[in-house]
Amino acid sequence: MTSVKMISEAGATGKTRAIYEDIRATLGIDFVPNMYRAMAVKPDFLEANWNKVKTVMQAPGKLDTLTKEIIAVAVSAVMGCRY
Repeated sequence: MTSVKMISEAGATGKTRAIYEDIRATLGIDFVPNMYRAMAVKPDFLEANWNKVKTVMQAPGKLDTLTKEIIAVAVSAVMGCRY
């Protein structure tokens, strides 16, 4: 049982629903990851974090998106992240 309130995809409305749709489309997946569903309790917080992720991870730069994702996974593994 989770102790963190999350906003389900079915229960999302307004700004949260639009951000969820953008998350799925941008990441090319058919679900919203739990970390975003937990942030959605505060829609402005979700929006700020999702915009940051898009800017850092998805926007063109010196590193392609796949390389950025590999680095993020490697750092998570080294830091012992269970998520």
